[in-house]
Amino acid sequence: MANTTNFRDAIRQAQSSALLGPNVIPRALPFLGGGLVLTAVGTYGGLGMLGNNPGLFMTTFWIALVAEFALYFVVRGIAERGNNTVALPLLALYSLLSGYTLSGLVAVALGTSGVGIQGVGVAAIACGITFIAARSIGSNLSDKDGLALTQTVQIGIIALFVVLIVQLLFTVFGFGTPSWIEIAISGVGVVLFAGASVVDFYILPRTYRDDQNLLAALSMYLTYINLFIFILRLLIALNSRD
Repeated sequence: MANTTNFRDAIRQAQSSALLGPNVIPRALPFLGGGLVLTAVGTYGGLGMLGNNPGLFMTTFWIALVAEFALYFVVRGIAERGNNTVALPLLALYSLLSGYTLSGLVAVALGTSGVGIQGVGVAAIACGITFIAARSIGSNLSDKDGLALTQTVQIGIIALFVVLIVQLLFTVFGFGTPSWIEIAISGVGVVLFAGASVVDFYILPRTYRDDQNLLAALSMYLTYINLFIFILRLLIALNSRD
């Protein structure tokens, strides 16, 4: 995790730097929770569309994916300017679109023997447990360990997304991904985003003011959505081995 000879002692150290937004995370949590609920609604709608009209779902999936990607930058830019009144409904729309694009993966999980609705529930519960543990650990990290973990996780996530792009290219050109590689990628993703959840509780109060709670909520939302995705991918890969 961090380069220290005694992590238990390091985690007990008092924070030495002043917090920019000591209350930003508590203020962000209601928006995080609301966003996750809207994501569930979007996923439910996507599953309904996929079951009733698969052809239309694929068309709307790509439209939603492009819109979701563009909307992220729009929401972030507006929230950075402090215009939460405009940013909030856009964040709600972003959460719905995120759920809609997530429905394809959830459908695969539901159709995979050994995963099903129980696996989706396990992934969601695992995210909740990670949140509880991350809040306790990340809020008490020393600056030394917090910065070391932040740098490690950032480098790891960049490397992970490079690998995912390569994997996507292989898929586009007709090369399948061996199950053991998929398991490895998914396992690494779970570890990295679990680490990112700890980083959030360390770095967000040092990055955002209390009135920038929507930015903090967006950051945590992305962490837990990605954690959910990689846990679900791992469960699917483990139960789809030849």
